[in-house]
Amino acid sequence: MGNQYLNYIGGDWVSGETEVENRNPSDTSDLIGLYAQASAGQLEDALDSARAAQAIWAQSGLERRYQVLNSIGEELMSRAAELGELLSREEGKPLAEGKGEIFRSGQFFTYYAAEALRQVGDNADSVRDGIEIDIRREPVGVVGIISPWNFPTATASWKIAPALAFGNAVLWKPANATPASAVALTEIIAKQDLPPGLFNLVMGAGQAIGQNLVESPKVDAISFTGSVPVGRGIASAAVQNFTKLQLEMGSKNALVVMDDGDLDIAASVALGGAFGGTGQKCTASSRLVVHEKVHDAFVEKLVAGAEALKVGHALDEQTQMGPVVSANQLRENLDYINVGKEEGGELLCGGEKLEMPTDGFYMSPAIFSGTHNAMRINTEEMFAPIACLIKVGSYEEALATVNDTNFGLTSGIVSRSLARATHFRRNARTGCVMVNLPTAGTDYHVPFGGRGDSSYGPREQGSYAAEFYTTVKTAYIASGEPE
Repeated sequence: MGNQYLNYIGGDWVSGETEVENRNPSDTSDLIGLYAQASAGQLEDALDSARAAQAIWAQSGLERRYQVLNSIGEELMSRAAELGELLSREEGKPLAEGKGEIFRSGQFFTYYAAEALRQVGDNADSVRDGIEIDIRREPVGVVGIISPWNFPTATASWKIAPALAFGNAVLWKPANATPASAVALTEIIAKQDLPPGLFNLVMGAGQAIGQNLVESPKVDAISFTGSVPVGRGIASAAVQNFTKLQLEMGSKNALVVMDDGDLDIAASVALGGAFGGTGQKCTASSRLVVHEKVHDAFVEKLVAGAEALKVGHALDEQTQMGPVVSANQLRENLDYINVGKEEGGELLCGGEKLEMPTDGFYMSPAIFSGTHNAMRINTEEMFAPIACLIKVGSYEEALATVNDTNFGLTSGIVSRSLARATHFRRNARTGCVMVNLPTAGTDYHVPFGGRGDSSYGPREQGSYAAEFYTTVKTAYIASGEPE
């Protein structure tokens, strides 16, 4: 049997009703551990302890918050190699990406440590004589955080860090596919000078713990990253209590390659955007919109690059693309390969289950050509290392193709023309736009989010996070006449 790992509730490590196995997708014989699954009663205990602790934390000094968050961030960064290996072992992304994710997670905490000291309000004179106005932000209260498996530490960190910085309590339900990273982060947070119950780790299935969490009137705000159907369900449940919502959901990101673009740059950013993280990124380039004048030359470079990618065990230093996260994900990916063929797409390379020295969920990176926006492979989020080429005859057609989607998270363009790049940047209906860069890859100090079905509610990251994790209070003060 593997090691057993517990939930963290009310300042204590507690066992659950049941346990789930966590296995390495690069080698399914590698049992990482057994992870406790919380009961509904334990969730209620966590919520009650969070509410009590939040009242204390809301009155804490800013220097205390700064020290706590900075300590978490510094430890994450100093342990990036160790914890990055654990992350890659359970999620499947290449080791360099796992280490990079842990280091970036530390940067979220140190950034929000500094933000804790920058909580400055506004003041104004009233339109009435003798009255002054004070405007400030206060904590929203108890925040439920539901995070995904594809960035198990980073996505959680960019939610947990601002929640704590702005004086809130946290109840975190991570994805069951990557519980080891959740426990590792919780162990670091549990060392800090926090009121017992301010931070809670409650692991469990989404249909049980997650559903109870979003339906609870004891939760003041819910931050969720995941699929559109689950996001809609959360919104429907949470609105019954008028719970504040921040939802980051699906995407169908497009990268435009124009006839004046550098094709070496185009191939490089397309490969990184489409196949980095095994395509399991909400910012992945799944649609490659290419001008007909450079289409064939670009495709030649793209296919050569995809075929050269080394697929392998996540902990192998030479691996450039690891396995997908689970057997179910691999099955869905291969189903989409069949869908693409049935819809008339030409599979130029990849899309096959790979046999490796270890039993894992490996597939080769796939590229379809001859596709169009009406195909399922170009309308549905696949979360797979599958890129689809769409040939266009003009910039105007390219922009229209990019915007022809219900999603709107990221988009990109490869072009030497400042005029085209500027027009695209202003007219692409996405929350993030990249010029001569992969659609995947964002900074931590600026806002992140999308439009349409991709996002709902205030933006994440940077100073914009305050909009979600705080509520605004306006106070009117009549000072009276001096004696």
